[in-house]
Amino acid sequence: QVQLVEAGGGLVQPGGSLRLSCAASKTKFRPNAMGWYRQAPGKQRELVAIIASGGTTNYADSVKGRFTISGDNAKNTVYLQMNSLKSEDTAVYFCYATYPGTNYWGKGTLVTVSS
Repeated sequence: QVQLVEAGGGLVQPGGSLRLSCAASKTKFRPNAMGWYRQAPGKQRELVAIIASGGTTNYADSVKGRFTISGDNAKNTVYLQMNSLKSEDTAVYFCYATYPGTNYWGKGTLVTVSS
């Protein structure tokens, strides 16, 4: 069983920045990919950004140019640098990791963008 431990959420003003991190517990296998989804109140969960073990990244159109995902394979950790935050970025952000044959989710961390 893999545990994903998220950190870095909080309250930030519009235009501000936050950095999320997610560490996956050590297992026999390394994740094929890790990333972030988010779910705003009353909305479906959506992909924010994902990074494969080889470094390929994919972003939601709404965050391109503002968010950057990066990973540390040695630490099984993924980071999400969020800049120029907008009120519509307010959501619970969930870490996600895909392994051979299964996927795991973190418990989520709340990001609130408000003045």
